[in-house]
Amino acid sequence: MSLRALKYHEQKLLKKVDFLQWKPEQNAREVAVLRRYHIQVREDYLKYNRLVGQIHKIMHKLKALPANDPYKTQTTEQILNKLYNMGIIHSRAASELDKVNVSAFCRRRLPVVMVRLHMSETLREAITFIEQGQVRVGPEAVTDPAMLITRTMEDFVTWVDGSKIKATIQKYHDKLDDYTLLGN
Repeated sequence: MSLRALKYHEQKLLKKVDFLQWKPEQNAREVAVLRRYHIQVREDYLKYNRLVGQIHKIMHKLKALPANDPYKTQTTEQILNKLYNMGIIHSRAASELDKVNVSAFCRRRLPVVMVRLHMSETLREAITFIEQGQVRVGPEAVTDPAMLITRTMEDFVTWVDGSKIKATIQKYHDKLDDYTLLGN
């Protein structure tokens, strides 16, 4: 059996591409984060990555300023407060800024918060509940699993009123209302 001769464009392509020195993609960390947090849309990861890059860039520029500069202290304080209130960092210490990474943003996604609040056992299950419209944050029903939940919003994550999951939980705890049983 003989191989066919390569066409002109195939020969040109082979001159450009060296299969022996192929540069592997350096996205192992990205793939690990996408899998761990069940991120379905890669653009979400890229947005978080850009945010982390911008935060590190700003902090690098702030570190270059003199230590007694009032702008430096005020801006650093504002960034620390914002990241702490979002839940990205655990304390308002300046040393926490080194811990800002893509995973910190992923841990604030609604499905991860639901698992941490014991509203579901797995991330996959939490994502399914969200996409079905079973979850609300405050008065609004949420269908986007990419929603970031701040520390204050975390207290308002619950089931929607007509949810069968909520009825099952209330029935289990013997708190089901008679009015709900009538189907109204």
